[in-house]
Amino acid sequence: MGKNRLEAFSDGVIAIIITIMVLELKVPHSTEFSALIPLLPVFLSYVLSFIYVGIYWNNHHHMLHAVQSVNGMALWANLHLLFWLSLIPFVTGWMGENHFAPLPVALYGGVLLMAAIAYYILAQVLVHQHGRNAALAQALGSDFKGRLSIVFYLPAIPLAFVNEWLALGIYALVAVMWFIPDRRIETRVHD
Repeated sequence: MGKNRLEAFSDGVIAIIITIMVLELKVPHSTEFSALIPLLPVFLSYVLSFIYVGIYWNNHHHMLHAVQSVNGMALWANLHLLFWLSLIPFVTGWMGENHFAPLPVALYGGVLLMAAIAYYILAQVLVHQHGRNAALAQALGSDFKGRLSIVFYLPAIPLAFVNEWLALGIYALVAVMWFIPDRRIETRVHD
């Protein structure tokens, strides 16, 4: 089956995720600059999550651009990814409202870990569907960045209970690692 409905549905879900996150930013009832200071943790958690959702949207777009079609397994794998991404607004809000307390930071990392695993599964399903010689398989190669992300999340989650700022630093490091779109696919697939 064609991939257009999957792309359109995914784009819509991701747009809703971003909308839900921004609605968590409450407007202060004062016009003083000092009224913004208590909102800083909520805003910072929003920025990190917005970047993450943007990274997933960008790389999801590139990955689907490299394939011709999707099958039922790819539809389920994509829904699996969207499930974990849809939890980002909840853990973002919980983390920001509680000023980066250890448990919300750990759960945030757990959702990021599961989204990374889900993205990896989706990529593998698409590679399996199109074959090891297809453009996507060639572009992903061993998917070092995808595997490295998972490896970084694993110690960061329990680290949140020791030092939540180090855990957040690792989450930010993974985001920086993925911030630049994955050029492996762009170099293999041309419009």
